[in-house]
Amino acid sequence: MTHQYRAYLVGENGVFRSAEAFEASSDISALVVAQQFARRGDVEVWQLDRKIGLLRGPRPHEVSHDVPCETDRFREQMRN
Repeated sequence: MTHQYRAYLVGENGVFRSAEAFEASSDISALVVAQQFARRGDVEVWQLDRKIGLLRGPRPHEVSHDVPCETDRFREQMRN
């Protein structure tokens, strides 16, 4: 069974700049799917009126790719 989610790209001023609707089987799956949108900035993930989480996009001063992101932790939890 899938559920409807939305990923909102958050602007620097905290206002939503755009939204992408998608379906996922769980909250964790929704966060994994929404991770692709976080390449453009911070993304809030919602299921109807329930906020699922905030995915942080890249920061100009952050260059390390060795730090695990929230999605990596969720994927690891799903494997166990």
